[in-house]
Amino acid sequence: MKPSNELFVLIRSLTKSEKRFFKLSSAIQTGEKNYLKIFDFIDGLEEYDEEALKEEFKRETFVKHLPSEKNHLYKLILKSLRSFYSEQSSASILKEELKNVEILYNKALYKECRKFLKRAKKIATDHEKFYYLIELISWEKRLIEESYESGDFDVDLNQIIEEESEIVAKLRNLAEYHILYSRINAIFRSGGFTRTEQEQDTVREISDNYLIKGKNTAISTRAASICYYIKGLCAWTNREFNDSYTFFNRTKEILDNNPKLKQDLGKRYTLTLFHLMRSYMDDANYDMAQEMIENIRSLKDKKGFKSTDLSLKITSISIIDQMNLYNLRGNFEAAYDFYESNKKEVDIILHKASKEQKIKLQYTNAYTLFGIQNYKGALSVLNDILNDNEQKLRQDIYSFARILNLMVHYELENYQLIEYSANSTLRYLKKIDRNYNIESYFVKQLKKVSKIVYDKGDANFKELKEGLKDYLKDNKERVILDYIDVVSWTKSKVEGTSFEDVVRGD
Repeated sequence: MKPSNELFVLIRSLTKSEKRFFKLSSAIQTGEKNYLKIFDFIDGLEEYDEEALKEEFKRETFVKHLPSEKNHLYKLILKSLRSFYSEQSSASILKEELKNVEILYNKALYKECRKFLKRAKKIATDHEKFYYLIELISWEKRLIEESYESGDFDVDLNQIIEEESEIVAKLRNLAEYHILYSRINAIFRSGGFTRTEQEQDTVREISDNYLIKGKNTAISTRAASICYYIKGLCAWTNREFNDSYTFFNRTKEILDNNPKLKQDLGKRYTLTLFHLMRSYMDDANYDMAQEMIENIRSLKDKKGFKSTDLSLKITSISIIDQMNLYNLRGNFEAAYDFYESNKKEVDIILHKASKEQKIKLQYTNAYTLFGIQNYKGALSVLNDILNDNEQKLRQDIYSFARILNLMVHYELENYQLIEYSANSTLRYLKKIDRNYNIESYFVKQLKKVSKIVYDKGDANFKELKEGLKDYLKDNKERVILDYIDVVSWTKSKVEGTSFEDVVRGD
C-alpha cells in the first residue's frame, strides 16, 4: 500500500506564521519531541518520500512505529491551528465560550456561567449564528432550572421558549436558502451558464420559488444576503446581466452595512465583487471593472479574509481577471507582461488553488498567447487543458478550449488536422448537450474554410462573418464572446488585419 502523504500536504499548506506558532507551542511542552524531527524533515521535502524519511531516522526507535508518530504529529498540527485561529472567527470564539459555559456549569459556578453565557449570546446574536444560539439557550434553560431550585422565580421561561422558537424558524429559513443555493451553484460550477433545457428549467424553478420570488421571505440579514446572491446567480446563468448587477449590488450593500456578517461571509462578499466586476466587463465599463479588481485585491489580509482558501480565491481573481480585462480591450501584450511579472502568484494558483481556478488561468493564458500570435505556446497550454479528462467541472471552459484549439491550428496552417479535430469537437459538444447553435456553426464553418484553403489556397471568411451576425442576434448565443472574440477574429481574416488590432478598434 502506498504511504499516505496527508501529513506532507498539511505541512506544505502551513504559512510561515502558522509554522512559527506550532514551533513556539511545542517549545513549552516537556518530554520527547520526535514529532518535531519528523516535522522539520518533511517540511524540507519538495515531494513526499517515505523511504527517505525512514532512512533519515533509521537509528531512531520511533521509526518502528512511524505511522502512529505521523498521526500524532498531524493531530498536534491541527490542535495548534485551532489555537492559532481561535480568535479569528466568530465560530471559533463561540466554540471556546461554549466550553467555558459547560465547565463553569459543571463546577456549579452558576453566577460566573451566566456572565459567559450572556457574552456568548451577544456574539452569536450579532453574527446571526443561530445554531450556536440554540445551544446557548439550552444552557440558559438549565441555569433557569438551577434558579428555580434556589427559589428564584424572576426569570420568565416562556420568554426563553419564544426566543428559541424564533431562532429555530430563522435557522430553518436559512437552511432552505442554502438548499436553493446548492442547486444553482451546481449549475454555475458545471458550465458557467445554463447549457440545456433541463438546466434552464431548474433555474426557472429556483427563480419562481416563493423564497426567491416573494417579498420579505428572508427573516434574517444572513438569509437576505444569500437570497439576493441566489437571485444574482439565477440572472447570471441566464445572461440577464442588468438584473444580475442589481441583485449582486444589493448583496454587497447588505454585507457592507453589517460588518460582522461581512467578516463571517468573506467568500460570499469576494464572489459578489467578482460578479459585479464581470457585469461591468459585460457592459464595457472597464474603469469600474478595474476598480472592482482593486477592491477584491485590497481584501487580502483583512479580518475575515485571511484564510488560505480565501487568499487563494483573491489571488486567482486578481491575476486571471486582470488578464481578462486586458484581453477584452485588446491589450494582449499587457496581459502577457502581467502574467510574466506575477509568476509567483501564477505558481500558487497552478499548484495550490482549486482545479477550477487552475483551468481558468490556463485558458486565459492560452487566449493571451493566441492574442500575441504565439500560437505554439497557446497550443501547448491548450493541450494541457484538453488532456485532462474532466467530465463535470466547468464544461464551458473545456468546450471553448476545443474551439480555440481549432483556431490555433488554423493560424499554424495545420489545415489537415482541423477536419479531424473539428469532428471530434462536434462530437464532444453533442455529448455534453450544450444548447448553443453558434458553437457547432462556427466549428463546421471553420472546417469548411480550412478545407477550401488546403485545396485551393483561398480563404473566404465572409460567409462565416455574416452567419455569426445572425446567430448573435439571440442573446443566449452570445456566450461564446465571453470566452473567445470570434467576431473580431473572423473580421480580421476578412480585412487582412491582426486580431489584436480589430479587438482594440471594436
